[in-house]
Parts: sequence; C-alpha cells; structure tokens
Amino acid sequence: MGSRLTIKGGLVVRPDGVSQGDLAIEDGIIASIGDAGSGDETAVLEAEGCWVLPGLIDMHCDAIEKEVEPRPNTLFPMEMAFLQFERKLAGHGITTMLHSLSLGVGLSLRGEHLVGEMIELIGSMRKERAMIRHGVHLRYEVSHLTGFGLAERLLEEGLLDYVSLMDHAPGQGQYHRPGAFERYVMKNQGVGIDEVAVIVEELQERRGRVDWSKLKALTARARAAGIAVASHDDDTVEAVERSLGFGATVSEFPLNLETAVFASSRGMGVCVGAPNIVRGGSHDGNLKASEAVRKGVADILCSDYHPASLLHAIFGLEAEGVPLTQAVNMASLNPARALGRDKTIGSLEPGKRADVIVVGKIRDIPVVRYTIVDGTLVHATRDIG
Repeated sequence: MGSRLTIKGGLVVRPDGVSQGDLAIEDGIIASIGDAGSGDETAVLEAEGCWVLPGLIDMHCDAIEKEVEPRPNTLFPMEMAFLQFERKLAGHGITTMLHSLSLGVGLSLRGEHLVGEMIELIGSMRKERAMIRHGVHLRYEVSHLTGFGLAERLLEEGLLDYVSLMDHAPGQGQYHRPGAFERYVMKNQGVGIDEVAVIVEELQERRGRVDWSKLKALTARARAAGIAVASHDDDTVEAVERSLGFGATVSEFPLNLETAVFASSRGMGVCVGAPNIVRGGSHDGNLKASEAVRKGVADILCSDYHPASLLHAIFGLEAEGVPLTQAVNMASLNPARALGRDKTIGSLEPGKRADVIVVGKIRDIPVVRYTIVDGTLVHATRDIG
C-alpha cells in the first residue's frame, strides 16, 4: 500500500485515553494521531464506528501444538501448520506471538526432537518472511532432565525470546487434586491408564534428580541475554519466593488470589488467561482472572490455548467496568514492557512501529476488520449481506 497509510475516523485507544480521530503511518512508523488531513499519495482505511487498537502481544499460547497435532499422534507438516496458523493469528488481531513450546513429558510435540524442529522452523520463517512478529516462549519442565542440553543450545543460538519454568508433577500446583495429572495426560497424549502410571512413576523419579543450581545458571544466562524469565502456576507465597530466586519477573497463572497479590507486591507482572475471562472462570477451578484484574493484581493477558479469546477478553473486561485503556494495555503495552520491547511496540504512540488493528462489532462480538504489522496491511475483511 506504499509508504503512507491513514486510518481515518476511529476511536483511537492510546495508553492513557481514547479519542476519535485519524492515525497516520509513514514508512512503518506511527507518524501522528489526530487529524491527519488527506493527500493523493496516502492510502486510507475508513475506521468510523470502530476502535483502533495497538496490535495484541501474546506472551503465552501453545495453540501451535494443536495446529501441528490436532488429534493425538496425528501430525501434520510443520510448515503447513505454521503458515495457516499465522493467518488465523492476524485475523484475531495478534501482531506479536510468542509460540509457547514445551520441553515437558517427552511425548509428541513436547519431546526434544519435534520441539527443536518447530523452534528452528519459527526462527527461519521469521527471517525469511512473516505476516506477524513471531517469537518463541520456551516452557521448560524442570523434571525433563534430558531436555536441558537442548534448552542451552536454543539459548546460545538466539532462538528464544522468553523462558518459563514449570513443575507439573502430580500432587502440586495445577495438578494438586488426586488424579488430575493422570487425566490430563491420558486426554492430551492419547495414552492408557497403564502407560500413564509409568509416566507418573518416571516423572517422580526424575524430579528427585533435578539439579536446581543448573536451572539457576540457565535462567541467569537468559536474563543476561535480555530474555525475560517467568514462573508458572505459583500456588503459594513460598512458590513465588522460589521463582524470584530464579530471577522470574512474571508470574503466569497464579492459582489463587493470595499468591497473585503477593507476586504483584513483589513487583512481578501477573499474567492471567483470556479464556478464563471469556468463560467466566478457570476450567480447573482455580483463580478467577477477572477478580484478580479488579483487585489490581493482574496486569498481563495472554491467550493461553485459545487465540481468539485475547481480543474478546479485552472487551469482556470493559463490560465488567474495567477501563478500556487498562484492558487494552494488558494485551499490548504491559506484555511489551515485560519483554523489554515497549520502546518500539505495544502502544499507539508517534515514533513506535505501526502494529495496529481496527476492531468493529457484530452482535456485540468484537471482530478484527484490519490488521497492520510494521505499517503493512496483512489482514482485511468485508462483510456481505
């Protein structure tokens, strides 16, 4: 569309307010917000009656796993899955996606070979071409001992953008209820009761051999490289303190309000899941995310496993009385800050990269009309009827 583009007449959501007007883009940069005037050399997108938001930044989403493996043990070509998935993401208004890939139980896409292959594909694709900004969030299961060397290599090769530590052992955290871990593995990995019993036994044995000093050295190297470190499923004050000891600056999905309050009081960003907002609560019976937001102890939204929920959660929070600017910042500026990228992306301000979405509504449901990444229109829709 050339080097100049004007989005006209929308409700522009800035970090600290909302105003109706134009947003002008020049050479991939936001040039001005207000009355951009007109000119023959300027391409125009009409946004009257719509909201103009910064592109959404998703720090934690493992949906790429389901794109590659929509059913247990049914793998599709990774290149095909990646290319189709990024089109969905642009349609959901996500302009920066940190694909959350797990070194976990060692099965399917969470084993070393396939995880490494997927991460290398993402790295090569974002150098070669991309519709949106892609990155990698490595979720490292502390008891997955054989994956440590791969984690080190990926860090050395500059393929990681965000690292979180997980401890999904049965009987604690997300799986504190009896049988919860076993049910999850059977459902998601397509294994039977006998197989899952072996998995649990081996997991508990490995957990007893975790070298916590090696993990601290790994997270220290990540932080030295400017990569943010997060904890996962903190359920107690003690768990938060342990995470802080690893240099974590984000607490993902604290399981209860007390833990979220403490993590926030210690200066951590607290990340909650957008599906929790959309559905009105946790599917596991844990912390209700909207309560944490209203209490002022959650400041980052991620899509977790359902990318469409990120935009819907923003407007869902507004409907519950949360200021729109605050809700938008939770899915744009705040994650950008957590990742150390807020100088260039994350909000609609002159001088920043032009990652912008135009949002309308159908039957009070938010839908993305246009998605612009780095000043380039990558998604557009037109209703019929």
